[in-house]
Amino acid sequence: MRIDKDLVAASATPLVLGILAEGDLYGYAIIKRVSELSGGGMQWTDGMLYPLLHRLERLGYVSSSWGTSESGRRRKHYVITASGREALADRQEQWAVVADALRQVWQSAQRPPAVAEGWA
Repeated sequence: MRIDKDLVAASATPLVLGILAEGDLYGYAIIKRVSELSGGGMQWTDGMLYPLLHRLERLGYVSSSWGTSESGRRRKHYVITASGREALADRQEQWAVVADALRQVWQSAQRPPAVAEGWA
């Protein structure tokens, strides 16, 4: 299944903040976690993730630092900030409203239409 780019864009910030709330990670690990969480349905690229991480850093939602992996490679690790946790909580509330509205409309769309009196 292909996820529409508008939906990917809308969900990117809360998804990255939520992933970083689990613990600090480097870019490739974030991409891998997105794939895991979506059952492979969302395949992000470096070109999508890094501009988002830089924007979140400018907003003060994440901070980064250079570290060295076990293999000796330098990697930039990202961590959610207190401001990022507040933004995540706000996004969670917003998404809960959206998800509830979608659930309601999809449930009502699955029910057979009621026959209006006088039309049968």
